[in-house]
Amino acid sequence: MTLLQHDVIDFTLQAYQNDAIRTVRKADLLGHWSVLFFYPADFSFVCPTELEDLADHYDAFKQAGCEIYSVSCDTQWTHKAWHDANEKIGKIAFPMLADPTGALARDLDTYDEHTGLAERGDFIIDPEGRVVAYEVTSSNVGRDAAEILRRVKASQFVYEHTDQVCPAKWEPGDKTIKPSLDLVGEL
Repeated sequence: MTLLQHDVIDFTLQAYQNDAIRTVRKADLLGHWSVLFFYPADFSFVCPTELEDLADHYDAFKQAGCEIYSVSCDTQWTHKAWHDANEKIGKIAFPMLADPTGALARDLDTYDEHTGLAERGDFIIDPEGRVVAYEVTSSNVGRDAAEILRRVKASQFVYEHTDQVCPAKWEPGDKTIKPSLDLVGEL
């Protein structure tokens, strides 16, 4: 089963952001691009390296019109404690969603029923709330924020230019491909 074009469930979760607890709903994802960035747990080992990388790229995501939402099955209180205790996590300005029941993790098939944790999954969500790209990796392999940002920009381009596709390693400004019969076997 693929999650491409999957419409994210209507959710309401608590989040820690900028020294405050706030509510985030599916409606907050609509009208702009989003990345739902699932990770196993606060106070863990690979997770702070990934979240610091996202924090370091956050301005670039915002410039691309994309909000980042990190998500784990921890509570908003645990997110705050981790943010206060860890220098890497202290850099985070994006919402840290609390999914303690695993509802959102289950919807996007990242929930591990045996551990009660989310697997590492990043989901690029279009302005209508649909998954347009995703990757799920083993819990012991970290991800690269620059590559996720590149995929966001490529997804945005093909969303706006439905007659074109982006080749491998495409960056904004690079040539795209306009699929046609005369290109078959030529690339």
